[in-house]
Amino acid sequence: MTATVQPTLPQPGLVAAPAVRLTLKSGAARGLLDGAWWPRSRDLLSELPLLTAVLDPLWGRITRVAVNPTYWPDIPRKVPVAGHVVKAGWFTEFDPHKLLLLTYDNGRRDLLVVPPETGAESAARLMAAASDRDGPQLTASAFVAADEGRHGTAEFMRRPA
Repeated sequence: MTATVQPTLPQPGLVAAPAVRLTLKSGAARGLLDGAWWPRSRDLLSELPLLTAVLDPLWGRITRVAVNPTYWPDIPRKVPVAGHVVKAGWFTEFDPHKLLLLTYDNGRRDLLVVPPETGAESAARLMAAASDRDGPQLTASAFVAADEGRHGTAEFMRRPA
């Protein structure tokens, strides 16, 4: 009698994607920003699909993004996301701490990009300020500079190596 023993293979389980660190203004957008996003890396190819998964149902399908290349070392022309492709572009004239998103339904949306290496306390302050519906109407870089001026934290102002 012969028997074949096969090791039990681990069953593929559902692996939860990391939560998107995002705050959005409630109600009608007022000001220069519609909220803030704190990506975990400077890899637009891996970060953008997580962001669009949250924003597509809220704002309509994201079709294009634009960034300043200062803080994004590699900007692909097209980023595959769930069910479609987002075209990406860059402009050196853009605020380096902003992400511009274009959608089919709601036109243009702008998010403050909190640099990934920012400490949790600074990131929380920046995200709250950028999503405050009645807060000051500042550009993305002005929010970062104001936080640095008040709290003396310059870690997110440095250009990545």
